[in-house]
Parts: sequence; C-alpha cells; structure tokens
Amino acid sequence: MNGENGESGEHAGNGRGGGAGAGRGPGARTSGRRACGRLGRRCRPPALLAALVLAVLPALLPGLPAPAAHAAAAGDPPSAAVSPKEAGAGGDVTVTGRGWRPHTLLMLLICGQNMIGGTNACANADGRTVTTDDRGAFSKALPVAEPPKPCPCVVHVATATGPAAAADAAFKVAGHPVAPLPQDVSAGRLAVLAQPRLTGSSGLLTWFGAPPQRELTVTVGNLGSVPAKDPVFQVGTSHGVFAPQWEDQQWRGTVPAGQKTEVRLPVELAAGAHGDYLVSLKYGGKVLVEQPWEVGRPWGVTLFWLLLCLVVPTAVFRIGMAVVDRVRPPRPGTTVRPRRATHRPHPRRTGTGRQQARPRSRHQERPGTGPGTAPPAGTAALPWFTQDTAPSTTSTEGPPSKGSP
Repeated sequence: MNGENGESGEHAGNGRGGGAGAGRGPGARTSGRRACGRLGRRCRPPALLAALVLAVLPALLPGLPAPAAHAAAAGDPPSAAVSPKEAGAGGDVTVTGRGWRPHTLLMLLICGQNMIGGTNACANADGRTVTTDDRGAFSKALPVAEPPKPCPCVVHVATATGPAAAADAAFKVAGHPVAPLPQDVSAGRLAVLAQPRLTGSSGLLTWFGAPPQRELTVTVGNLGSVPAKDPVFQVGTSHGVFAPQWEDQQWRGTVPAGQKTEVRLPVELAAGAHGDYLVSLKYGGKVLVEQPWEVGRPWGVTLFWLLLCLVVPTAVFRIGMAVVDRVRPPRPGTTVRPRRATHRPHPRRTGTGRQQARPRSRHQERPGTGPGTAPPAGTAALPWFTQDTAPSTTSTEGPPSKGSP
C-alpha cells in the first residue's frame, strides 16, 4: 500500500510540477474539450452569439418592423385609394393610404376638374383630417359633397404639417355635372416689359364709403415659342402685414409668341377701405409685379355720423318738449291766453286827417253793415260808408272854373 501511495504521489507530483508541459500533451487537450463541453457558453465564438441575438430579437419585439420591410416602406411613394369609386352627395366613402410619414397630419378633400385649379375647386367645408400610424398608413371615412367645379373629380390627400406631399385618387360624384378640362395655357411664358400703373379715379360714392376701384394696366410680352391664349392671371391685394387675397381673372385675348400687348385687369377693394395697399399680379405661380396704392379716407362717412349725432338728439329733444307742453297741466292762477287771429284787416288809406274808404256798391256791402243794421253786441261799429252817405271831398277839390254854374 505504501508503494501504491508512493506511485500516486509521484504521478501527482509530476502533474503539479509539469503543469506547463501537461497543457501541451494529449491529456491536456482531452481535459480542455471536456471543460468546454461543461461550459459551452464560454467557448462559443462571438459571431455565433451575435447571429443568435439578431434572430431572436424580432420575436421578442413584435412591434418593431423588420429591417427589410421598413426600408421597402420608406422607399414607396405616398398613395391613396377610395372605396367605393362612386357615391352620391350625402353618402360616405372610405379613404385609405400607405407610404406616408408616421404620425403626420393629412387633409382629405373632394375636388373637381382633377384639382388643376388648386383648392378653389374643392369642397373645403366638408373636408376631413387624419393622422397616420406608426407604419405611415391611415383609413378615414369621408362624407361625399359636390365640389364647386364639375367633374372629373378626385379625392385629394395632402400633408397639413411638415414637408409637402400629396396623392390623388379618382372618384366620381353621382349626379354632379361633368365638363371637359380647361386647356393648358401655361406654354406661353409671359413677362412684364414696362412699369405697371393703376388707372381710374374715385367718385363721389367712394367718398361716402363705396368700394374703391381701379384698373391695373401692364405691358406683357410672350417669351415662349407658342402663343398664350386667354391667359389666367391672379390679382391680389394686401394691406399692412396681411398676406394678399388672390383672385383669378382671365384675360380674353391672345399674346403671340415673341410679341407684347397691354393687359388691363380690374381691381376692387372692400367698402370703406382706406390706407396703404399693395396690388400684386401673379402668372404661372410667379409674382410678376407689385404696385402700391394709397386709398384716401372716406370723409363723407365721418361727416354723416357727425351730422347724425347732432341732428338726432336735437330732434328727440324738440319732440320731447312738445310732448311735455301738451301733457303738462296749466299752473294755478294763470289764465290761458286766447289764440291770436290769423287774419287781420288791412289798414285803410288815410287822407288829410280823415280816413278815406273805398266806395262800394250795394251789392258789395258786407253782411250786417248796411244802413239800418245794428252792429252785433260786444263789437264796435266800424265807419262803413256808402255812396249816399260818403263825406264831402270839397277840401281836396280845386277852385271852380269860369262859366260853371
């Protein structure tokens, strides 16, 4: 037993003493494999561990899209679809879309003439808004309304915030009129060749608050290779820091290629407008000219209000005093004065200290003043005379002539 123990101790001493050499031998490699078998997680290479994490991560987080699918969705352009394709006014349609930016506010409108005239051809009052989800998709019910322009119609989807993006889906409004699209006149390139001017003057009605009116006269030239027929301009007026309010105006005529012509467009402001205004002219989405316009104050309106503030209180005061005089009872101890006679006798002509009366005939005598008629009681007798009772006029006659009896 001592020998066996000695051999065991010798083998143990050889193992401890030759640790460096034992790792290089076959026994060391065998013991290393057994250790890696027991601790396999430590012996696996890092590449295998990374592949395992990438494979398990999508299963642990299902809310995140796959990398390939997300890249494909980001590359697709925004789109919109309508179901059903035709409906009448008063109904509803479902608008769906995909390929939009996540969490983006969108605007849905039904527009006529394929919306070539902008939002002026859309039923803006019946539009709806929707916000896209995490994947950039949406679904929204849109009420059907008749647009101000005839069909062909579309459902227009555009971003309300952030970078501009839009998509259209064909749609037919049942019962709405259909008309051909207007001709494209944008081929002709128009430019202003002379300083614009505002012609016209204000009348008397404008001084009392009527809308001021002018004519914007510009000389335009066609720089394109094709004539511009019946071009559509946009005239805008702005006041102070406010943005211009644009109005489409179609000029009837043709501007040949390489030639110029004078264009006159009416401009009208709101009633009672005054101050500094700016008239702008736009064509093809580009502002051509800007002309200042100084509008005088309508002093007639101010004068009218001043007179109204003076006349109305005076009239009310006089009416009130008249009512008070009628209603107020008489004071005690005062007598009511009789009304004055409206007709007075005309004064008679007087001679030399004696009143002369115009002779009257018997038929022209006043009633109650003839001879033998007593004057009424309470009245004084007037000196009426007749032809028989008239006083002598010898005092005014000259001396008798010779030969008279």
